[in-house]
Amino acid sequence: MRLSRLLLVCFMLGLAPLLSVHAQGQVSPYTVVVSVADTSDAARDSAFADALAQVLARTAGGQDLSSKPGYGDALKDAAGIVQQFQYQRAATGLSLQVTFDQAAVQRTVAQLGVSASGPRPPVLLLVRDEDGSVLTRDALATLTQAVTARGFSTVLADPGKTGDTPNLTSAEPDQLAALSRQYKTGLILLGQMHGNAADWVLVSGGPQQRWSSTGANAAAVLTDAGNGLADRLGKQLNVIGSATVDGKLWVSQLNSATDFANLLGLLRADPNVRQVTALSAQGDGMLFAVKASLPMDALANSLAAGGRLLRGEAHTEADASLRWVH
Repeated sequence: MRLSRLLLVCFMLGLAPLLSVHAQGQVSPYTVVVSVADTSDAARDSAFADALAQVLARTAGGQDLSSKPGYGDALKDAAGIVQQFQYQRAATGLSLQVTFDQAAVQRTVAQLGVSASGPRPPVLLLVRDEDGSVLTRDALATLTQAVTARGFSTVLADPGKTGDTPNLTSAEPDQLAALSRQYKTGLILLGQMHGNAADWVLVSGGPQQRWSSTGANAAAVLTDAGNGLADRLGKQLNVIGSATVDGKLWVSQLNSATDFANLLGLLRADPNVRQVTALSAQGDGMLFAVKASLPMDALANSLAAGGRLLRGEAHTEADASLRWVH
């Protein structure tokens, strides 16, 4: 059925937009694991503060909140909003898993005067060693620690399911779309280690970003990569909006009424979107009029980070283009 007819059917039947929910299989964004010196009250309170700093940055979409008035007091009172905690044995010593009350964290962010954009999707890490094997969680520990300290969460590619996954020299759109579907994120870091150096490609909605890093050892290389990743994501995704922006958004590869309904639900649920109206349909694509708090290009990057949409080819009538991921 042509999409224009699908659109007509949706309007005639009063089809309610469906918000497609995907189980990410990840730890809650309000849960973090931090190192702790011992089980004393003082060490535990210090760990609570470190954990809350990560969760606050996560909830604010990676924004640096440390200069906000009241930030220090919020960290001092971190114990008061801990929902549960558990000590764990780690390879480097003792660690503490901490879960904070979601509503309390969001109130704290609001009190700091920051618009809570909500936690970003996790960054999928797909890093290969010199022999081509995919590095495991333990091998990537310093990378994940650097990323989580900056307010972003991570998920690791399953080493047993990476036979047809992209690498730095081959990152085809269909492969990236398959990863986005599998891991429910549009943020993907591809890496290739070369001893004490590495090459990186970040796929994050916009153009692919490439860079290299070196260090005294592999741990230093991975730490540098984690900070480089956070810097690049912050510049791309932490665009602070204010006035309402009117624009047009083109979305292709909508093949059914369900696709249309799920897309409309996703757009209306996005905190950056204030109003969305379907204007026209052509082939498998649709043109939408959008009122948003972000410029259309920044909005498209933010939407693509969620994993259900990827940046698409430019459309003459639109300010930004996306394609639906099935």
